[in-house]
Amino acid sequence: MEKIRLYKDSPAYKPYTPDFYIFDILLWTLQGPNKEKLIWEGYHLSCWFLTMLIFAASVAVMSVDLGSEWMKMAIVKPGVPMEIVLNKESRRKTPAVVCLKENERLFGDSALGSVKNPKTVYRYLQCLLGKKFNNPQVALYEKWFPEHQLQEDPVRGTVYFKNSEDLQYTPEELLGMMLNYSRGLAQDFAEQPIKDVVITVPAFFNQAERRAVLQAAQMAGLKVLQLINDNTAVALNYGVFRRKDIDSTPKNIMFYDMGSGSTTATIVTYQTVKTKESGTQPQLQIRGVGFDRGLGGFEMDLRLRDHLAKLFNDQQKSKKDVRENYRAMAKLLKEAQRLKTVLSANVEFMAQVEGLMDDIDFKSKVTRSEFEALCADLFERVPISVQDALSAAEMQLDEIEQVILVGGSTRVPKVQEVLLKAVGKEELGKNINADEAAAMGAVYQAAALSKAFRVKPFLVRDAAVFPIQVEFTRETEEDGVKSLKHNKRILFQRMAPYPQRKVITFNRYNDDFAFDVNYGDLSFLKQEDLSMFGSLNLTTVKLSGVGSSFQKHSDAESKGIKAHFNMDESGVLLLDRVSCCQCLNIQLLMCLKTLTHHSNTLNDEEEVPPESGKDDKDQDGKGEAQKDEADKEKQDGSEKSEGAEKSQEKTEDDEKDAEKSANAEAEKEAESKAKPQKKSKISDEITVELVINDILNPTTDDLASSKKKLQDLTDRDLAKHEREKTLNSLEAFIFETQDKLYQEDYQLVVSEEEKEQISAKLSEASAWMDEDGYTATTKELRGKLSELKSLCKDMFFRVEERRKWPDRLASLESMLNTSSFFLRSAKLIPEDDQIFTEVELNMLEKVINETTTWKNETVAEQEKRSPKERPVLLSKDIESKLALLDREVNYLLSKAKFAKPKTKAKAKNSTSTDKSSKANSTAEEKVIPPTEESTDKKSETAEDVKPGDAPPTEEKTAQKDSDSQSQPTEETTTTGRSAIPHSDDDDGEL
Repeated sequence: MEKIRLYKDSPAYKPYTPDFYIFDILLWTLQGPNKEKLIWEGYHLSCWFLTMLIFAASVAVMSVDLGSEWMKMAIVKPGVPMEIVLNKESRRKTPAVVCLKENERLFGDSALGSVKNPKTVYRYLQCLLGKKFNNPQVALYEKWFPEHQLQEDPVRGTVYFKNSEDLQYTPEELLGMMLNYSRGLAQDFAEQPIKDVVITVPAFFNQAERRAVLQAAQMAGLKVLQLINDNTAVALNYGVFRRKDIDSTPKNIMFYDMGSGSTTATIVTYQTVKTKESGTQPQLQIRGVGFDRGLGGFEMDLRLRDHLAKLFNDQQKSKKDVRENYRAMAKLLKEAQRLKTVLSANVEFMAQVEGLMDDIDFKSKVTRSEFEALCADLFERVPISVQDALSAAEMQLDEIEQVILVGGSTRVPKVQEVLLKAVGKEELGKNINADEAAAMGAVYQAAALSKAFRVKPFLVRDAAVFPIQVEFTRETEEDGVKSLKHNKRILFQRMAPYPQRKVITFNRYNDDFAFDVNYGDLSFLKQEDLSMFGSLNLTTVKLSGVGSSFQKHSDAESKGIKAHFNMDESGVLLLDRVSCCQCLNIQLLMCLKTLTHHSNTLNDEEEVPPESGKDDKDQDGKGEAQKDEADKEKQDGSEKSEGAEKSQEKTEDDEKDAEKSANAEAEKEAESKAKPQKKSKISDEITVELVINDILNPTTDDLASSKKKLQDLTDRDLAKHEREKTLNSLEAFIFETQDKLYQEDYQLVVSEEEKEQISAKLSEASAWMDEDGYTATTKELRGKLSELKSLCKDMFFRVEERRKWPDRLASLESMLNTSSFFLRSAKLIPEDDQIFTEVELNMLEKVINETTTWKNETVAEQEKRSPKERPVLLSKDIESKLALLDREVNYLLSKAKFAKPKTKAKAKNSTSTDKSSKANSTAEEKVIPPTEESTDKKSETAEDVKPGDAPPTEEKTAQKDSDSQSQPTEETTTTGRSAIPHSDDDDGEL
């Protein structure tokens, strides 16, 4: 956006863009006396400005609602609130699918359409994250997609896809590709780079699954601000837009989310709470969660697919079984998904697939009742998640105010019917966007976590679905018999809020030992879910250095080994540190520090002053101050009741003597007792070795290899895109130029010889395109395109110039007329009122004359030339002349705008008639010099009018006018004023 600035050395305005701020700062610094210092400061200021520009260009954040079948993205950037990202097809949700062919990589709808080779299409990857090869979920995935070859990683025990000997991808790598693709869509939508992201995950994801998502994001180069549970994101989106309805009274809402792969029921409590940081703010707390990992829309799709396959086999149009044809089954699955959507609004529909197998078309009618019969057992599982959520929250159904539907599969009429009957409500809530609520809630959390945005606080207290405990073995002795005792301590209970820190203290260990961190009681899970859960053992923690710490402080009192745990915002459990805590006498500690110079850390002092002398002095001073204050109060009281005290003086003296003797005895007894020892806590860091028991994290080399693999694929995609773009440009240039050779504008400027030469080269390039063009490299295509453009450059130049002449010449002619009129007007200004110098006017006249001469001569020369020759009249020269004229005229206009009017000496003998005639003057004004007689009369009249008197009447004014006009005078006309009238009130503008 162009701005205007006024230079100090000139009144003229100049065009000014923000790009010149830095250069002006540097130029300004050179004007000071300390040039070197100012230059250095200006340099730092310019660097700061550039840094702020870069920061402002990349402050956007995004969220990814990572579902089993779909993924939705949302962004927040300056000036744009929460908004869903549109993909390349302008759709608000994108299939979570990636297709890896030999030479290309496809995502979304493009990948979903690659049913010709379903072996290269990867989807529903959530089921394989954080799973070992022997997990029942992996076997179920192979049943769903038998075309894929799943192999076991020999080191980690996880699975990977083996497409060929050279093409092998882990689920984390494939998920990383999808996340990188989603970032590309968000960046294109936001028109700026994005790195910070909040990703949604199912609430039932365990520690291994959450770490797998974080690893995938790391491979994609994303900075994960938080992994937020999808049910929590939905609850946050619901609460943000209903902030005014939340008060101190708890309000319980249930969100029932049935997606493509799973079902989750969540009970959320909304209420306002007081915090030290931000005062009273709304808060949501997850109270209970129930889930079913296998209940979702995809299971319904599979049953419809198998039903359609059975119908096709029953038609006996082919001798082959359609179930053995992977490509045909992929087509039927796509049709089943469409059929399920249509049957939600219609009672029957005709399913049809063209060329299903062996060029045989399939067509059959399917009713809603048939669909409900196929999924009858699935519908029976709908209320179970509700009961599990109520059990986890320890609530009853009547405590739930509303049940709100979330997820695309809740649109199935039978699901709503069964759920409504189970919850016993009048109706189900449908007042949030079932598809986009999680993405919108996650992006609000992303903006809250980002330092670039300020949002209204909304407190979120998520809950851990699975309990976590610490297990360790300790040696005990009973009746002289030693034995090992297994102990368990709950670290995080079921539905414990997080983020939260916990500390476990081991009191009876004085040597190196180990303990395990495992999941707690999971009896609330079904046997099927428990079998798919994975390893129940998380980590084995081995501690070393415990014995040496006790030996170092053998005289200290042990306070145990403290293990500090942290469950962060993403629900991932971390072991921050382990320390050996001991208490030591402060005086002994000072001696040890002096003698051994050890480097132990002193913190958390308990009843221990750092300097005893100082504290004793402070305590004595405090006691004396209290004593003086008491004596003063006593003295004041004695003055008020002196007479009463005298009457009871003897009695009080006796009581005081008794009290003094009792206090003396108590002090002696207290001194005889031992004084409490002053102690200090000593904390030594213990060396920790972690052994992961569920799913091993990839090594640093493995992560680097995966990043390189993804980056190579991205570079290949970019190179392929660039080659396709160059190929299309070359092909379009050939066809367009061949067509232009026969257009009237081009035939006028090109000779027959040049036309034949260009036509021959274009035909040659077209033939080369048919033979070798589609296999040529990007460099070869660019070279061929550059050669053709160079050959046709002169022809295009002549045509372009002839098209620009009319508009450019008309603009120049108009500018010449305007400038000439302005120059004539400026010259007519009287010399006394002239604001322009003679040099300035002469310069403008010179430019006008030179431009007029150049235009006439150049146009005449161009008319003599053939259109096939290079023109002498160039559009850039015309634009240069226009700019020169515009600059000169604007300079003078700006000077006139800011010029101050010249002051004039006021006439000594002025009358009301003079003022009236001056105010009513026309463009032509007559000046009549007064005679001596009239002057005397005017002065006499003026003397009669005093400040306190009334002004002269109209009769007197008219009489004076007639008297003055009767005197013989010489009439003089000022021609300059008739051209440009000027008055004392004139502001100098023309």
